[in-house]
Amino acid sequence: MSNIKDAALASKAWPFIEAEKILTRIGGKTPAKGYVLFETGYGPSGLPHIGTFGEVARTTMVRKAFQTIAPDIPTKLYCVSDDMDGLRKVPDNLPNPDMIRQHLGMPLTAIPDPFGTHKSYGDHMNARLCAFLDSFGFDYEFKSSTKCYKDGVYNDKILAVLAAYDKVMNVMLPTLGPDRQKTYSPFMPLSPKTGKVLQVPITSYDVEAGTVTYHDEDGTQTTTPVIDGQCKLQWKPDFGMRWAALDVDFEMYGKDHLVSAKLYSAICKIAGGNPPEQFMFELFLDKNGEKISKSKGNGLTLDEWLKYAPQESLAYYMYQQPRKAKRLHLEIIPKAMDEYISFVQKFHEQPIDEQFKNPAWHVHHGNVPTLDIPISFALLLNLANACGAKDADALWGFITRYAGGATPKDHPTLDALVHHAIAYYHDHIEPHKTYRSPSDTEKEALLALAQELNTIDETSNAEELQNKVFEIGRNFNFDPMRDWFKALYEVLLGQSQGPRFGSFIALYGPKQTAKLITDTCS
Repeated sequence: MSNIKDAALASKAWPFIEAEKILTRIGGKTPAKGYVLFETGYGPSGLPHIGTFGEVARTTMVRKAFQTIAPDIPTKLYCVSDDMDGLRKVPDNLPNPDMIRQHLGMPLTAIPDPFGTHKSYGDHMNARLCAFLDSFGFDYEFKSSTKCYKDGVYNDKILAVLAAYDKVMNVMLPTLGPDRQKTYSPFMPLSPKTGKVLQVPITSYDVEAGTVTYHDEDGTQTTTPVIDGQCKLQWKPDFGMRWAALDVDFEMYGKDHLVSAKLYSAICKIAGGNPPEQFMFELFLDKNGEKISKSKGNGLTLDEWLKYAPQESLAYYMYQQPRKAKRLHLEIIPKAMDEYISFVQKFHEQPIDEQFKNPAWHVHHGNVPTLDIPISFALLLNLANACGAKDADALWGFITRYAGGATPKDHPTLDALVHHAIAYYHDHIEPHKTYRSPSDTEKEALLALAQELNTIDETSNAEELQNKVFEIGRNFNFDPMRDWFKALYEVLLGQSQGPRFGSFIALYGPKQTAKLITDTCS
């Protein structure tokens, strides 16, 4: 065990670095509650999205790393839904918006389900979240904020916040504008008359009675207990209170929480808790380097990624440099897919210390499969491009010859990748293909290449074919040589770049490539 732990920690892979911090936090032994608790939070006013996947996937990577270096210490992952929040606006693209609008200000779990399938809006969204997480095989326990409040799970820490009311206000008020300071309170009572979550000033509070007093929406002075779900905390105090109440050991969050995280930690301590180990990840950018915005619609959706590549490629992308702002757009999917395949194929030949550094270990939590995929995703896309593939059979005709009789039945992973490639090609390559006519020199070189390919052995390997392409380029004095390959891609495939052309010829076939050239140049 010590050798495995030492090798894992020596890898310096970020999940192991975080896992070691957690082990240090708990003093190397099981906490009094009986397990180490990892947590992720979810705002259920909208549907789960690619960020939801990323947060749970990355947290799971740290959890699995911890289980590797401390296998005798139990762990849990809570996914907490903030479903007691009052709905402030009607989300886009939901049915029955007029009905939802009538319930603005009420907790999500007190609003009728606009889809008509569950008891409440919150219940519907929670079910969608659980189905979403289950579809990826995540191991977690779902926690409803509403249930935790109403069942008294948070009572002790809510009362601790009340007892330290002035301290909490001293933490929060400097972060607010002058107008908000006048009305702010960490407690948001639920109106006994309307059921709404009220953001109203607290006129007085009674620590011994465990109550707050305020003016309801109709002006009536009202006193209500702060426990058992009759009050909710503002989201920043709620965050810190929850850490204390659940005794969370690890939580990660996006950069947009970085400043607020100091407040979460401060309030956690005020409530008598020990703030968890925390990990900040950078937010994604669009292809132009701008922050992704729902209103702009400039992001990449989870459904889009999974249409064009399997979830493992997305998990790989999430693993890579989480503290570096990365661009999240369609064009990065093929590269991510091929890099993922490359790491998986290297894994089983590596010594254990190198395996712990390999992203594939973290994507698959150590249970890395053996992948027999002899063709890159980029090459599949170019094959689909060259033959104008309408279905998988068209591509498999070339693949079977290239890969020694491989069939969809024998290579189901490759077959899935073929279908992803066809979808990607039809949606995002074919509509943007731009061919150009070759220059006189380029045309002469292309026809010379076609002539060579018509005479070459059909069983020639990719390296031999690549050398032949280079030879033609040198004979026609292309300098730099990349101009020759750029011409091949732009004239024959309608794009500015592509895979090693020798690999493409080997897959498509020398004579078939020669025909492509002559047809294009005729």
